[in-house]
Amino acid sequence: MDTRYTHTAFADMARIASGPLSEIALLVKHSDPAAAQPLVFDDHSGRVVDLDLRGTDAEIVTRYQPKATPTPIRKRGRPKLGVVAREVTLLPRHWDWLSQQPGGASRALRRLVDEARRADAGTTDARQAQEAAYRFMSALAGNLPGFEEASRALFSGNLPAFEAHIANWPDDVRTYALQFMTRTDRPENDLS
Repeated sequence: MDTRYTHTAFADMARIASGPLSEIALLVKHSDPAAAQPLVFDDHSGRVVDLDLRGTDAEIVTRYQPKATPTPIRKRGRPKLGVVAREVTLLPRHWDWLSQQPGGASRALRRLVDEARRADAGTTDARQAQEAAYRFMSALAGNLPGFEEASRALFSGNLPAFEAHIANWPDDVRTYALQFMTRTDRPENDLS
């Protein structure tokens, strides 16, 4: 599942709902006012989401519907492949080298970026997942036993130790923290 557009609400230490933000916002609005206010987390970044619950249900749904991407004005590039023209600043020697490459500067730059991404071997993705898990843990599990040890294991990349330190946490909190470390929602586009 692509977590870039979903959210999860927790009441105390229990997960009460996951889904689009418009649905979660309505659930939070109609939650029991005597109970603890639910915390809503972005499933991709682990950040707490502050909700504006003013207005009618229809206004809230409209406010939190995914925004439609406006049709862009046709520009240079290969729009059917998702190519977006942006500015790149390089030194003259870089431009000289790029102009000598087969396929032109754009193709050479795409090839260099793809090579760097392969060489990265998921390091950037792993770091972002660690940071997302830590944001969630800090907001909801910061007072739970083993939090400090779990944080150290998380950032050292020791998944078995991380799992061991959160083993006694409430099931929903443990499962949600682990989902950041095992997500597979990173989009891949291969443009040669």
